[in-house]
Amino acid sequence: MPKSFFRIGLLIAVGAALALGPIAQAAAAPARIKDIVDVEGIRENQLVGYGLVVGLNGTGDSLNNSPFTKQSLQSMLERLGVNTAGENVRTANVAAVMVTASLPPFATQGQRIDISVASLGNAKSLQGGTLLVTPLLGADGEVFAIAQGPVTINGFSAEGDAASIVSGVPTTGRISSGALVEREIGFELGAQHSLRLALRNPDLTTSRRIAMAINDFIGAATAVPEDPSTVRLTLPVNFNGNIVDLLTDVEQLIIQTDQSAKIVIDENSGIIVMGKDVRVSSVAVAQSNLTVSIAENPTVVQPAPFSQGQTAVQPSTDLSVSQTDTALQVINESVTLQELVDGLNALGISPRDLIAILQAIKATGALQAEIEVL
Repeated sequence: MPKSFFRIGLLIAVGAALALGPIAQAAAAPARIKDIVDVEGIRENQLVGYGLVVGLNGTGDSLNNSPFTKQSLQSMLERLGVNTAGENVRTANVAAVMVTASLPPFATQGQRIDISVASLGNAKSLQGGTLLVTPLLGADGEVFAIAQGPVTINGFSAEGDAASIVSGVPTTGRISSGALVEREIGFELGAQHSLRLALRNPDLTTSRRIAMAINDFIGAATAVPEDPSTVRLTLPVNFNGNIVDLLTDVEQLIIQTDQSAKIVIDENSGIIVMGKDVRVSSVAVAQSNLTVSIAENPTVVQPAPFSQGQTAVQPSTDLSVSQTDTALQVINESVTLQELVDGLNALGISPRDLIAILQAIKATGALQAEIEVL
């Protein structure tokens, strides 16, 4: 087995703190088919709308700085028979908001869904407000639900003449069961004779295992793996039931999922997550840390008596550089994830240094895994 030797120099910035992150194991495990696939046609749809929240205790939008709020308020009043054209409307009890919701699959007319409300202008809080009737539109521009109701927020804000406090985000909130479904999305699942199962984590092996498990259970060539993320499911000719009955039968089947060897790195937080199939060949690692410390100690210089001089500040900088080296440490060829983790931990380094080491091992070709940097 060839050995790869390399040396890594890391420059640690002054005052930077190294956040420690765990090395976690993401092991594949048996799972039900219903927990690892999405069924074609069974999906949510995103809705969005624009509305007004009224009844705020002086914490709403400033109409001078939020012209869209003023225009919306005047338009609403005109529809209600109140003419405010040319009038200087002043109120701080109204806020323009964006309303969002997820329309569940197969939602029927009259069903209620939860909605989220978020301020669009410069309102300070939505506490105590009530959302007025707001149409919620789908991606096609059609109205699928109507929202209205009192807004519940998780945060709060309070202020006085010399101090203020804000907890959470008082400009966002929710309305439980705040929207009424007015339009249904037509899709007759029970009338389908063939549909696709979409894997949430695409993998060729898992896709084939799903198809084999379904075919063994049904006793016929019912499922066909089309690609790493798709399994085509066809209703057998002599099956006693429709496609819903077939899905009910197969979604409880247990599948041994598979995954590719991958290391996920979040450089911002120093978190590293390794899959169970990550392997490394024997390598030798040496690490060098360079630390630069800078301290400013300015001194005040006073002029001589009666010299007409001015007091001045004289800069004084203390600069020190220290470097610590570690001897070459051998990481033996690993067979299991635990052996790899033990070998890396033996280096006695921080997760941030470990990120650079893993990338360097990958560059030498000794790491049999894909590295994904978030």
